[in-house]
Amino acid sequence: MPGSLPLANPRVLILGIGNVLWADEGFGVRAVELLASRYRFGPQVRLLDGGTQGIYLLDQVRWAEVLVVFDAVDYGLAPGTLKRVEGAEVPRFLGAKKMSLHQTGFQEVLALAELMGDYPRHLLLIGVQPVELDDFGGSLRPAVKACLEPALACALEYLAAFGVQPEPVPAEGGGQPRPLDLPDLALGLEVYETGRPSAASAWRHGDPRFLRAPVLTSGPTSASISASVLTSAPAPAPAPAPDLDSALDSALASGAGPAAAASSAAPAPAAASFGPASG
Repeated sequence: MPGSLPLANPRVLILGIGNVLWADEGFGVRAVELLASRYRFGPQVRLLDGGTQGIYLLDQVRWAEVLVVFDAVDYGLAPGTLKRVEGAEVPRFLGAKKMSLHQTGFQEVLALAELMGDYPRHLLLIGVQPVELDDFGGSLRPAVKACLEPALACALEYLAAFGVQPEPVPAEGGGQPRPLDLPDLALGLEVYETGRPSAASAWRHGDPRFLRAPVLTSGPTSASISASVLTSAPAPAPAPAPDLDSALDSALASGAGPAAAASSAAPAPAAASFGPASG
């Protein structure tokens, strides 16, 4: 379990987990993305978009002596509340009220790292109570987006106790390479938000043409399915299987060789059909 004494020049993993496609679920990824756009760290510090990789993050977690995690967490608090949790309490909060599969997977990562003797000595979770999750293609809600700045400040303050002092990135970028373990620029927060179609042209909660409930009737039938539901014609009955033994005996009796007999006994391959079934 995490130790209590600061380490000298520790291996640090700053990890953002979540899914940017589901509104506030993307908080963790957006936090580490913002941190990487503003600072450059030394070789002992890794910044990683963990997305929803779950168990595939095990090697990264085992490498780290200090682990900082950004995530959207259901603390049971008011939406938009930022809360930090340290040490042994972190796995409990990640698993208390699971909002998505990545949290279950990350719990397993921490448990396996401990089982293998490579649990981070220092662990910090910086989580925000989400406002909205069920909005596919949506971005962070304003109350959650406002937590990005204090979340970064919290992480930097925590890391300073270990001697981690990042260098600010100049406004023009300074020609420094961008970390590779982060989202593509095409998924950047600003591009993502400005490129999303309007609610009028892109329905936010599923296509209503395929979400119509069955129409109940008062007659003898129990239900009448909406006309928008497609039906398929019944498939034709399969042809009977050929009698291969009889065909092979006949071919051998006529004097054909074994190879030719086997060829004549084998059924011809059925032609593939991709069109609609005939009536």
